[in-house]
Amino acid sequence: MRREGRPVFLNLFKIRLPVPGVASIAHRISGVLLFLAIPLFLFIFQRSLQGEAGYAEALALLRHPLVMLISLVLLWSLLHHWLAGIRYLLIDVDVGVERTAARKSAWTVLVLAPVLTVIILGVLWL
Repeated sequence: MRREGRPVFLNLFKIRLPVPGVASIAHRISGVLLFLAIPLFLFIFQRSLQGEAGYAEALALLRHPLVMLISLVLLWSLLHHWLAGIRYLLIDVDVGVERTAARKSAWTVLVLAPVLTVIILGVLWL
């Protein structure tokens, strides 16, 4: 039996999420990326502790363009996850629960994470 008014085909690419929804999904994605990166960085850390040759190998691996790109994405992930986590902690204590405050805090997280990523990269590359 089919209920009237329910979509037959749901096109996920046409759905427009509100800004807090986008921030929430990005928070989840950033957490998954951070979790999946643990083995890679544990491997690099383990190599760096195996004497001078292992340290040189780990350093060469960290200077590889693909690993540098992964590190850039993970830096954004870390910053976004941290900022969004603070946002959710504040929401848990009823700070910023109203619609306009939730939108503003979501926009703040979505804008501040890439800005901080660029600032930190600028500091590290000087």
